[in-house]
Amino acid sequence: MNVVLLSIHVLAAIVFIGPVTVAASMFAPRARAALDAGGPDPVLETLHRITRVYAVAGIAVPVFGIATGSAMGVLGETWLVVSMILTAVAAVILAGAVLPGQTAVLAAVGTDAETRSTAMPLARRLSMVTGIFALTWAVVVVLMIARPGSTTGA
Repeated sequence: MNVVLLSIHVLAAIVFIGPVTVAASMFAPRARAALDAGGPDPVLETLHRITRVYAVAGIAVPVFGIATGSAMGVLGETWLVVSMILTAVAAVILAGAVLPGQTAVLAAVGTDAETRSTAMPLARRLSMVTGIFALTWAVVVVLMIARPGSTTGA
């Protein structure tokens, strides 16, 4: 059973978290270009939709992660606790900054020049925020592979 849970957890991370991270990272540069151009950008809308939909589907990752950790009896391990905290931080960044920021930028694209110029700092800030989001996931991946203090020899 552990193998099945771990496989689903890893597959969910690849299939759901990967696209969220890539789409969110691609959004900010495309948003700056769209704000400069002043017209609607269907690619920008698609990147936002991918970020939003895969963020919801990505809930499967911690659900199966907790189930796997419980089945393996490692829920109290420091590396896993830190990973769970970082996962929660990533979720807060995504739900509290990335998605609302993307929504606000999308609302400004295609409007008057003044509105677009006021949205430009938000588009720039999205680059930083999505970078922190991606870095958070990178640390989680390293913790999952290295498992500091693990006796499995990994």
